[in-house]
Amino acid sequence: MHGYSDLELSTQILLKESIKQGKKFDILDRSDNFISISNCKKTEYIKQATKTSLDTYSTVLMMENKVVTKKILKKNNINVPEGAEYFTLESAIKNVDDIIGKPIVIKPKSTNFGTGISIYPNGTNKDDLIESLKIAFKFDNTVLVEEFIKGKEYRFLVIGDEVAGILHRVPANVVGNGSLTIEQLVEEKNKNPLRGKGYVTPLEKIVINDTVKLFLKNQGLNASDVPKKDQIIYLRENSNVSTGGDSIDFTDDIDDFYKEIAIKASKAVDATICGVDLMIEDIYTPKDNYSIIELNFNPAIHIHSYPFKGKERNIAKKIITALNL
Repeated sequence: MHGYSDLELSTQILLKESIKQGKKFDILDRSDNFISISNCKKTEYIKQATKTSLDTYSTVLMMENKVVTKKILKKNNINVPEGAEYFTLESAIKNVDDIIGKPIVIKPKSTNFGTGISIYPNGTNKDDLIESLKIAFKFDNTVLVEEFIKGKEYRFLVIGDEVAGILHRVPANVVGNGSLTIEQLVEEKNKNPLRGKGYVTPLEKIVINDTVKLFLKNQGLNASDVPKKDQIIYLRENSNVSTGGDSIDFTDDIDDFYKEIAIKASKAVDATICGVDLMIEDIYTPKDNYSIIELNFNPAIHIHSYPFKGKERNIAKKIITALNL
């Protein structure tokens, strides 16, 4: 939107839909993406497109805290990964021998967007595990060590009693051409105008940081290596679009059984707008082969409105309807 391109894309999309519907809006704080949308009867205050009056503060706190989320979901007979929590780096390192070589996920307790997460689907050595713990403790004073769940990760966007969109998010990756290094391939991929920084574009630029370097090392690679032609090099295990992943729409493809699980999970924390991250082995067959790895209190809508591949979903219209504007 001309004149509003500094706002997060999700906020721009919501504003655009409000204009289409003839609503009034006001930008209350540009840097915080805080807006208001009004009709002739009422005004709703919205931050970052999905933080609204529809969800309470306690609901946000429940979803923000991964330990609390797991306990609530487990109490409601919803599958979650088994694991342990550690409050100091020293205590985590003391128990690291128990997870050497095991499929494992290490993540901070209260971060979003894949920040500080390390995933080892085939296990790894002691040094890498300790380094991953150090990275995780940079972002929180409590770190979770969980079993790795097989399958692919899907983001279910729940609004009220409906799954409004589903994405499979492919982890950040590059495809070799036989001449450029991994670092150079990342530079080339980041030139795509769909990629940017700060969530003002449909996709985020890929950043080669300590987590990426560690993930490459676990594959016997580094950023200066030259992949073969057409060789796909994954830079992370976690598939967040916020860390450079690609989004593919699967809303019409996944069995309703899993949609009901996502809605049940959202209701368990009393959320109206909720991003539910499920690991599923077989999306077409309804069975107990899933696990919820995270609930998100501020799910982005632009990734559903402008997927890398697949059908666009008008999430903004559903949010305005839910707000009764």
